Amino acid sequence: MKPVSLRILLASAVLLAPVIVGAQSETQYPMRPVRMIVPFQPGGASDFVGRIMQNKLAEELGQNIVIENRTGASGYVGVEVAAQATPDGYTMLLGNIGTMAINASVFPRFKVKPLNAFIGVTQVVDVPGMVAVHPSLPVKSIKELISYAKARPGKLNFSAAGAGSNSRLAFEYFMQQAGIKIVMVAYKGGAGGASLGAAQGEVQMTMLTSSSLLPYVRSGRLRLLAVIAPKRLSAAPEVPTMAESGFADLVVGSWQGVFVPKGTPRAVVKRLFPAVVNTMKDAEVIRRLETASAASITSESPAAFRKFWESEHNRWAKVVNDIGAVAH
Repeated sequence: MKPVSLRILLASAVLLAPVIVGAQSETQYPMRPVRMIVPFQPGGASDFVGRIMQNKLAEELGQNIVIENRTGASGYVGVEVAAQATPDGYTMLLGNIGTMAINASVFPRFKVKPLNAFIGVTQVVDVPGMVAVHPSLPVKSIKELISYAKARPGKLNFSAAGAGSNSRLAFEYFMQQAGIKIVMVAYKGGAGGASLGAAQGEVQMTMLTSSSLLPYVRSGRLRLLAVIAPKRLSAAPEVPTMAESGFADLVVGSWQGVFVPKGTPRAVVKRLFPAVVNTMKDAEVIRRLETASAASITSESPAAFRKFWESEHNRWAKVVNDIGAVAH
Protein backbone atom coordinates (compact mmCIF):
# COMPACT_ATOMS: atom_id res chain seq x y z
CA MET A 1 0.00 0.00 0.00
CA LYS A 2 1.33 3.42 -0.98
CA PRO A 3 1.85 5.92 1.84
CA VAL A 4 -0.59 8.83 1.89
CA SER A 5 1.16 12.09 1.08
CA LEU A 6 1.16 15.04 3.43
CA ARG A 7 -0.47 17.14 0.69
CA ILE A 8 -3.46 14.77 0.48
CA LEU A 9 -3.86 14.75 4.26
CA LEU A 10 -3.84 18.53 4.42
CA ALA A 11 -6.33 18.78 1.56
CA SER A 12 -8.65 16.33 3.31
CA ALA A 13 -8.40 18.28 6.54
CA VAL A 14 -9.35 21.50 4.75
CA LEU A 15 -12.39 19.85 3.16
CA LEU A 16 -13.54 18.34 6.45
CA ALA A 17 -13.00 21.48 8.53
CA PRO A 18 -16.32 23.19 7.66
CA VAL A 19 -18.22 20.00 8.50
CA ILE A 20 -16.47 19.65 11.85
CA VAL A 21 -16.94 23.33 12.71
CA GLY A 22 -20.61 23.18 11.67
CA ALA A 23 -21.20 20.14 13.85
CA GLN A 24 -19.48 21.81 16.79
CA SER A 25 -21.48 25.02 16.38
CA GLU A 26 -24.76 23.10 16.40
CA THR A 27 -23.89 21.03 19.47
CA GLN A 28 -22.57 24.10 21.30
CA TYR A 29 -25.55 26.25 20.31
CA PRO A 30 -26.17 28.93 21.34
CA MET A 31 -22.85 30.75 21.50
CA ARG A 32 -24.24 34.29 21.34
CA PRO A 33 -27.52 36.12 22.18
CA VAL A 34 -30.68 34.88 20.47
CA ARG A 35 -33.17 37.26 18.88
CA MET A 36 -36.90 36.73 19.46
CA ILE A 37 -39.03 38.62 16.97
CA VAL A 38 -42.44 39.70 18.27
CA PRO A 39 -44.52 40.87 15.29
CA PHE A 40 -46.65 43.25 17.33
CA GLN A 41 -46.07 46.36 19.39
CA PRO A 42 -45.54 46.42 23.18
CA GLY A 43 -48.71 46.11 25.23
CA GLY A 44 -50.35 43.27 23.33
CA ALA A 45 -50.62 39.58 24.18
CA SER A 46 -47.56 38.53 22.15
CA ASP A 47 -45.27 41.09 23.72
CA PHE A 48 -46.66 40.24 27.15
CA VAL A 49 -45.86 36.54 26.67
CA GLY A 50 -42.44 37.15 25.14
CA ARG A 51 -41.27 39.29 28.03
CA ILE A 52 -42.49 36.79 30.58
CA MET A 53 -40.52 34.06 28.79
CA GLN A 54 -37.40 36.18 28.27
CA ASN A 55 -35.40 35.71 31.48
CA LYS A 56 -36.17 32.03 32.07
CA LEU A 57 -35.49 31.10 28.44
CA ALA A 58 -32.18 32.97 28.65
CA GLU A 59 -31.35 30.91 31.74
CA GLU A 60 -32.24 27.68 29.93
CA LEU A 61 -30.13 28.50 26.88
CA GLY A 62 -27.28 30.20 28.70
CA GLN A 63 -27.53 33.27 26.47
CA ASN A 64 -29.47 36.52 26.49
CA ILE A 65 -32.78 36.66 24.64
CA VAL A 66 -33.22 39.94 22.81
CA ILE A 67 -36.84 40.81 22.04
CA GLU A 68 -37.36 42.77 18.86
CA ASN A 69 -40.81 44.22 18.11
CA ARG A 70 -41.25 44.35 14.32
CA THR A 71 -44.77 45.59 13.65
CA GLY A 72 -46.98 46.23 10.66
CA ALA A 73 -49.37 44.59 8.16
CA SER A 74 -51.25 42.49 10.74
CA GLY A 75 -47.98 40.98 11.94
CA TYR A 76 -46.68 40.19 8.45
CA VAL A 77 -43.68 42.52 8.69
CA GLY A 78 -42.23 40.61 11.63
CA VAL A 79 -43.04 37.27 10.03
CA GLU A 80 -41.21 38.27 6.85
CA VAL A 81 -38.15 39.47 8.78
CA ALA A 82 -37.99 36.17 10.66
CA ALA A 83 -38.51 34.08 7.51
CA GLN A 84 -35.63 35.84 5.77
CA ALA A 85 -33.24 35.48 8.70
CA THR A 86 -30.31 33.08 8.53
CA PRO A 87 -31.67 29.67 9.62
CA ASP A 88 -29.09 29.08 12.34
CA GLY A 89 -31.22 29.24 15.49
CA TYR A 90 -30.26 32.80 16.38
CA THR A 91 -33.61 34.19 15.22
CA MET A 92 -36.87 32.93 16.68
CA LEU A 93 -40.38 34.15 15.98
CA LEU A 94 -43.10 34.33 18.61
CA GLY A 95 -46.00 33.73 16.24
CA ASN A 96 -49.68 33.57 17.08
CA ILE A 97 -52.91 32.26 15.66
CA GLY A 98 -53.28 35.32 13.44
CA THR A 99 -49.83 35.50 11.92
CA MET A 100 -49.33 31.75 11.52
CA ALA A 101 -52.81 30.29 10.88
CA ILE A 102 -55.10 33.08 9.64
CA ASN A 103 -53.17 35.64 7.60
CA ALA A 104 -52.39 33.23 4.77
CA SER A 105 -56.11 32.93 4.03
CA VAL A 106 -57.09 36.55 4.64
CA PHE A 107 -54.12 38.00 2.73
CA PRO A 108 -53.33 35.66 -0.17
CA ARG A 109 -51.06 38.36 -1.64
CA PHE A 110 -48.59 37.99 1.24
CA LYS A 111 -45.54 36.24 -0.22
CA VAL A 112 -44.40 34.44 2.93
CA LYS A 113 -46.56 31.37 3.61
CA PRO A 114 -45.85 30.42 7.22
CA LEU A 115 -46.44 26.67 6.79
CA ASN A 116 -43.76 26.63 4.09
CA ALA A 117 -41.37 29.15 5.62
CA PHE A 118 -41.04 28.00 9.25
CA ILE A 119 -40.44 25.09 11.56
CA GLY A 120 -42.68 25.05 14.61
CA VAL A 121 -40.80 24.35 17.84
CA THR A 122 -43.71 24.24 20.31
CA GLN A 123 -46.87 26.00 21.36
CA VAL A 124 -46.30 28.10 24.49
CA VAL A 125 -49.62 29.59 25.61
CA ASP A 126 -53.29 29.99 24.94
CA VAL A 127 -54.85 33.32 25.87
CA PRO A 128 -58.65 33.55 26.20
CA GLY A 129 -60.59 36.35 24.57
CA MET A 130 -63.04 38.87 26.01
CA VAL A 131 -65.81 41.12 24.75
CA ALA A 132 -65.54 44.59 26.25
CA VAL A 133 -67.25 47.93 25.69
CA HIS A 134 -66.39 51.49 26.58
CA PRO A 135 -68.26 52.56 29.75
CA SER A 136 -70.10 55.23 27.75
CA LEU A 137 -72.03 52.48 25.95
CA PRO A 138 -75.25 51.80 27.91
CA VAL A 139 -75.11 47.99 27.71
CA LYS A 140 -74.17 45.41 30.34
CA SER A 141 -74.68 42.10 28.53
CA ILE A 142 -74.30 40.54 25.09
CA LYS A 143 -78.09 40.52 24.74
CA GLU A 144 -78.26 44.25 25.44
CA LEU A 145 -75.38 44.88 23.03
CA ILE A 146 -77.19 43.07 20.23
CA SER A 147 -80.40 45.03 20.81
CA TYR A 148 -78.48 48.30 20.92
CA ALA A 149 -76.58 47.51 17.72
CA LYS A 150 -79.71 46.39 15.85
CA ALA A 151 -81.23 49.79 16.49
CA ARG A 152 -78.10 51.48 15.06
CA PRO A 153 -76.92 49.42 12.07
CA GLY A 154 -73.51 50.50 10.81
CA LYS A 155 -73.23 53.37 13.33
CA LEU A 156 -71.05 51.61 15.92
CA ASN A 157 -67.38 50.62 15.68
CA PHE A 158 -65.24 47.83 17.08
CA SER A 159 -61.45 47.69 17.21
CA ALA A 160 -59.47 44.74 15.86
CA ALA A 161 -55.81 43.80 16.12
CA GLY A 162 -55.45 43.98 12.34
CA ALA A 163 -57.71 42.96 9.48
CA GLY A 164 -56.41 39.40 9.58
CA SER A 165 -56.55 38.89 13.33
CA ASN A 166 -58.63 36.25 15.05
CA SER A 167 -60.26 39.10 17.01
CA ARG A 168 -61.61 40.52 13.74
CA LEU A 169 -62.78 37.12 12.44
CA ALA A 170 -64.40 36.20 15.75
CA PHE A 171 -66.27 39.51 15.80
CA GLU A 172 -67.34 39.05 12.18
CA TYR A 173 -68.68 35.61 13.07
CA PHE A 174 -70.49 37.04 16.08
CA MET A 175 -72.13 39.74 13.94
CA GLN A 176 -73.15 37.18 11.35
CA GLN A 177 -74.79 34.97 13.97
CA ALA A 178 -76.42 37.91 15.82
CA GLY A 179 -77.69 39.64 12.68
CA ILE A 180 -76.01 42.97 13.41
CA LYS A 181 -73.65 45.30 11.55
CA ILE A 182 -70.79 47.01 13.39
CA VAL A 183 -67.90 48.66 11.53
CA MET A 184 -64.36 47.39 12.07
CA VAL A 185 -61.47 49.73 12.85
CA ALA A 186 -58.16 47.88 12.38
CA TYR A 187 -55.26 49.07 14.50
CA LYS A 188 -51.61 48.78 13.52
CA GLY A 189 -49.36 46.93 15.89
CA GLY A 190 -51.85 44.37 17.17
CA ALA A 191 -53.89 44.06 20.34
CA GLY A 192 -52.00 46.78 22.20
CA GLY A 193 -53.25 49.56 19.94
CA ALA A 194 -56.71 48.02 19.53
CA SER A 195 -57.29 47.74 23.29
CA LEU A 196 -56.04 51.28 23.91
CA GLY A 197 -58.35 52.58 21.18
CA ALA A 198 -61.34 51.00 22.93
CA ALA A 199 -60.23 52.26 26.36
CA GLN A 200 -59.90 55.79 25.01
CA GLY A 201 -63.37 55.67 23.46
CA GLU A 202 -62.16 55.86 19.85
CA VAL A 203 -64.40 52.83 19.26
CA GLN A 204 -67.31 51.57 21.31
CA MET A 205 -66.27 47.95 21.73
CA THR A 206 -63.72 45.25 21.05
CA MET A 207 -63.07 41.51 21.22
CA LEU A 208 -59.46 40.92 22.22
CA THR A 209 -57.28 38.82 24.50
CA SER A 210 -57.58 38.92 28.27
CA SER A 211 -53.96 40.01 28.66
CA SER A 212 -54.67 43.10 26.54
CA LEU A 213 -58.01 44.05 28.10
CA LEU A 214 -57.79 43.19 31.81
CA PRO A 215 -55.59 46.17 32.78
CA TYR A 216 -58.20 48.56 31.31
CA VAL A 217 -61.07 46.61 32.87
CA ARG A 218 -59.40 46.79 36.30
CA SER A 219 -58.90 50.54 35.95
CA GLY A 220 -62.55 51.05 34.96
CA ARG A 221 -61.79 52.20 31.41
CA LEU A 222 -63.56 49.21 29.87
CA ARG A 223 -66.56 47.08 30.88
CA LEU A 224 -66.58 43.31 30.30
CA LEU A 225 -69.65 41.68 28.76
CA ALA A 226 -68.41 38.13 28.18
CA VAL A 227 -65.33 35.92 28.07
CA ILE A 228 -64.48 33.82 25.05
CA ALA A 229 -63.42 30.61 26.75
CA PRO A 230 -64.85 27.18 27.59
CA LYS A 231 -65.54 28.29 31.17
CA ARG A 232 -65.58 31.45 33.29
CA LEU A 233 -62.22 32.92 34.19
CA SER A 234 -60.91 33.20 37.74
CA ALA A 235 -59.83 36.76 36.95
CA ALA A 236 -63.46 37.72 36.25
CA PRO A 237 -65.72 35.00 37.74
CA GLU A 238 -68.86 37.15 37.53
CA VAL A 239 -68.59 37.54 33.75
CA PRO A 240 -70.45 34.90 31.66
CA THR A 241 -68.93 33.04 28.72
CA MET A 242 -70.11 33.60 25.16
CA ALA A 243 -71.65 30.14 25.33
CA GLU A 244 -73.73 31.24 28.32
CA SER A 245 -74.68 34.31 26.30
CA GLY A 246 -76.10 32.22 23.46
CA PHE A 247 -73.03 31.68 21.24
CA ALA A 248 -71.87 28.15 21.96
CA ASP A 249 -69.62 27.99 18.88
CA LEU A 250 -67.64 31.09 19.79
CA VAL A 251 -64.77 29.66 21.85
CA VAL A 252 -61.67 31.33 20.42
CA GLY A 253 -58.34 31.65 22.14
CA SER A 254 -55.15 33.26 20.89
CA TRP A 255 -52.55 30.52 20.95
CA GLN A 256 -48.91 31.41 20.51
CA GLY A 257 -45.83 29.39 19.66
CA VAL A 258 -42.12 29.56 18.97
CA PHE A 259 -40.98 29.19 15.36
CA VAL A 260 -37.65 29.22 13.54
CA PRO A 261 -36.91 29.74 9.83
CA LYS A 262 -37.11 26.73 7.54
CA GLY A 263 -33.66 25.17 7.16
CA THR A 264 -32.71 25.57 10.82
CA PRO A 265 -30.60 22.50 11.73
CA ARG A 266 -32.41 19.66 13.43
CA ALA A 267 -29.86 19.72 16.26
CA VAL A 268 -30.77 23.34 17.00
CA VAL A 269 -34.52 22.58 17.06
CA LYS A 270 -33.75 19.65 19.33
CA ARG A 271 -31.92 22.02 21.69
CA LEU A 272 -34.62 24.69 21.59
CA PHE A 273 -37.59 22.42 22.24
CA PRO A 274 -36.78 21.36 25.84
CA ALA A 275 -35.47 24.84 26.65
CA VAL A 276 -38.80 26.45 25.67
CA VAL A 277 -40.88 23.71 27.31
CA ASN A 278 -38.93 24.03 30.57
CA THR A 279 -39.43 27.79 30.42
CA MET A 280 -43.19 27.42 30.13
CA LYS A 281 -43.29 24.95 33.04
CA ASP A 282 -41.44 27.30 35.38
CA ALA A 283 -43.56 28.25 38.40
CA GLU A 284 -42.85 31.98 38.15
CA VAL A 285 -43.61 32.04 34.41
CA ILE A 286 -46.92 30.25 35.04
CA ARG A 287 -47.79 32.62 37.89
CA ARG A 288 -47.17 35.70 35.77
CA LEU A 289 -49.20 34.30 32.87
CA GLU A 290 -52.10 33.50 35.18
CA THR A 291 -52.37 37.16 36.20
CA ALA A 292 -53.85 37.70 32.72
CA SER A 293 -55.70 34.35 32.67
CA ALA A 294 -53.25 33.02 30.08
CA ALA A 295 -52.58 29.29 30.18
CA SER A 296 -49.14 27.77 29.68
CA ILE A 297 -49.59 25.03 27.07
CA THR A 298 -46.73 23.19 25.37
CA SER A 299 -46.64 20.60 22.60
CA GLU A 300 -45.51 16.99 22.99
CA SER A 301 -42.99 17.48 20.20
CA PRO A 302 -42.27 19.75 17.23
CA ALA A 303 -44.07 17.19 15.06
CA ALA A 304 -47.18 17.36 17.27
CA PHE A 305 -47.08 21.15 17.12
CA ARG A 306 -46.87 21.00 13.33
CA LYS A 307 -49.98 18.81 13.20
CA PHE A 308 -51.90 21.22 15.45
CA TRP A 309 -50.69 24.21 13.41
CA GLU A 310 -51.85 22.66 10.14
CA SER A 311 -55.29 21.86 11.61
CA GLU A 312 -55.66 25.47 12.80
CA HIS A 313 -54.64 26.77 9.39
CA ASN A 314 -57.33 24.63 7.72
CA ARG A 315 -60.00 25.51 10.29
CA TRP A 316 -59.50 29.25 9.87
CA ALA A 317 -59.30 29.00 6.09
CA LYS A 318 -62.88 27.72 6.19
CA VAL A 319 -64.01 30.53 8.53
CA VAL A 320 -62.41 33.15 6.29
CA ASN A 321 -64.17 31.68 3.26
CA ASP A 322 -67.52 31.35 5.02
CA ILE A 323 -67.65 34.99 6.14
CA GLY A 324 -65.98 36.39 3.03
CA ALA A 325 -63.03 37.94 4.84
CA VAL A 326 -60.45 37.59 2.05
CA ALA A 327 -58.63 40.87 1.44
CA HIS A 328 -58.23 41.77 -2.24
